[in-house]
Amino acid sequence: MEALVLERAGELNLRDIALDEPLGPHDVRIALRTVGVCGSDVHYYLHGRIGSFVVREPMILGHEASGEVVEVGSEVTRLRVGDRVCMEPGIPDPNSRATRLGIYNLDPAVRFWATPPVHGVLRPTVVHPEALTFKLPDNVSYAEGAMVEPVAVGMHAANKAQIKPGDVAVVLGAGTIGIVTALSALAGGCSQVIITDVQQPKLDLAASLGPITPVNVTRDDLVQVVMDLTDGWGADIVFEASGNERAAASVFAPLCPGGRVVFIGLPGGPIAYDVQEAMVREARVEHVFRYAHVFPRVLALMGSGKLDVKPLITDTFSFRESVKAFEYAANMPPTSVKVQIDVTAS
Repeated sequence: MEALVLERAGELNLRDIALDEPLGPHDVRIALRTVGVCGSDVHYYLHGRIGSFVVREPMILGHEASGEVVEVGSEVTRLRVGDRVCMEPGIPDPNSRATRLGIYNLDPAVRFWATPPVHGVLRPTVVHPEALTFKLPDNVSYAEGAMVEPVAVGMHAANKAQIKPGDVAVVLGAGTIGIVTALSALAGGCSQVIITDVQQPKLDLAASLGPITPVNVTRDDLVQVVMDLTDGWGADIVFEASGNERAAASVFAPLCPGGRVVFIGLPGGPIAYDVQEAMVREARVEHVFRYAHVFPRVLALMGSGKLDVKPLITDTFSFRESVKAFEYAANMPPTSVKVQIDVTAS
C-alpha cells in the first residue's frame, strides 16, 4: 500500500510499502480518514530518534488517527462495518504485569504506532484491536476524532493533578498539548487557567477558548500575574507542557503551598530541579507518559460539547501533500497549532 515513509532522518517519501496485516478474531480493519501530525512525528523526521527510540529502518509515520471500520474479526462484538472510530495507538501485552495493574501505558512491551520499529498509520488501512478502537459520537467529525489522542495526554495530566472544583492552574506552553491540557483542566473543575508562551497568536487562541489568562513571558512576569489573580497565594497546579528546560526548571515559583506539579513536556536534556523550592511548599510532583483509560472520557466530553477542539485544527493537507505537511509542521508559523492530513483527499 502507499504510505508516508520515513527513510532516515530528514528524508520522507510517499511510496508503496509491503505490509502483512492479517485480521485476527478480535481485530478490526480501519480505513484511515484523518491523521494528525504530532511533535514526535516531526522529531523523528528531523532527527531520526527520540532518546533510545531510533529509526533504524524505513518506518511509516502517524499515530493521531480516525477512520471507518471496513472489516471485523470473527469475535468482534462491539463494532460494525461502517462505524466511525478513533484508535488508541499503543497496543500493550495483555498479560504483562503493567497491564494487569491498570497502567498499560507503562508496559515496556507496548507497541506504539510510529515508534521504532512499529509502523504508524499514514496509509490507507490498518488492523487494530477492537478493545483499543472507539466509536465517534455522531456530532464529532473525523478531524476532531484524530484530536482525541493528543487531548488524552492533557486529560491524563488533569487526572494526575487530582483537580478539585475551583482550583487555579498554570500551564507552561501553549502548543497543542498545552492548550488541550488547559481545556482538560477546565473540564476537570478548574475555575481558571493561566497559560504561558512566547508566541502571542497561540496565546490569543487559547484565551478565546474559556476562562484562560494568557501570559507572554517575553514581556510579562508569570509569578506576579499568578499572585495577583490568587490574592498572593499561588496556583494550585502547575502543568509543564513546553518541554523547555528553562520553563521546566521554574515550575515551583508560581505554585501555592501544598500544590501539585505535573510534568508533561519532554525536555531535550536534564533540567535543574530546585529541591528547596519544592520542599518548602511540600509540593507533590507527578509525571505522565502517554495515557491510560482516557479515550472514552475525552469522547464523552467532546460529544457533549463541553470540549471543543475545532479551533485548534489550523492546517489541513491532502494525503498527496504529506511530505509538504511535514515540512510545514517542522517550521510552523505562530498562528498554527495542529496540522492534519486528510487521507481521503488526493
